[in-house]
Amino acid sequence: MFRALDSSRIVATAERLRDRIRERFPDASLALVADELVGVARGHAARCAEIQRPNRLLQVGGLCGFAVVAVVFVLAVRAVHPKVGDEWALPDLLQAIEAALGSLVFVGASVAFAWSIDGRRRRRLCFLALHEMRAMAHIVDMHQLTKDPEVVACPGPGTKSSPERPLDRFELGRYLDYCSEMLSLIGKVAALYVQGFPDPVALSAVDDIEDLTTSLSRKIWQKIMIVDAAAPPPPLVPPPVPGPTLIPSLPLPGLPPPVADRT
Repeated sequence: MFRALDSSRIVATAERLRDRIRERFPDASLALVADELVGVARGHAARCAEIQRPNRLLQVGGLCGFAVVAVVFVLAVRAVHPKVGDEWALPDLLQAIEAALGSLVFVGASVAFAWSIDGRRRRRLCFLALHEMRAMAHIVDMHQLTKDPEVVACPGPGTKSSPERPLDRFELGRYLDYCSEMLSLIGKVAALYVQGFPDPVALSAVDDIEDLTTSLSRKIWQKIMIVDAAAPPPPLVPPPVPGPTLIPSLPLPGLPPPVADRT
């Protein structure tokens, strides 16, 4: 169970993150992006099934095309093949061999093309899904672009074109943390598309998206560190003053022990 990504767990995590953003920032546009991420995570199952399912019609068409090319090649060989008793000159023989080799290359190229038609179709569908993930990562980065932690650390006068910054230090830290979590979920949803489609080109595209989300999250965590550094230091509490130490009285040797007061 820990060797493959569970899509239901990813969807549940995305839904909880969306609810957290709505409860903390009900008027923020980041909640709309979280809604879109939940929709993409829910609909990935149908898209992954389309990517993983081979198209039989394209496969049969490719095989029929290969069969036509093979039949034409056989007919061409029979047309130029010498009969018993015929004598061929050396230039004619070399020319026939060269033509046969060229035909073999053409047949091999047609076989490779027919074999890769369906794979290229599924790769195109995977690239369309991954392009959406890449665009969503940049959209999340745009939402945190104007969240400047220096305003919390060192507030100063703004200008007419300055963006509104109504968040305090705690809210700004939570907003940036939500953006970082959303970027991580975008990378995980992108990895779902190639989990059952191990295409080298698609895997390379997913790695690029993972690198993109990691680099964007790294910038966000630099802002979070600045916000945490701007927190006021905890108040100094003086250490407690030790009081006098009470030593219990011990009975002297030869004397009866003291009797407790029963009054």
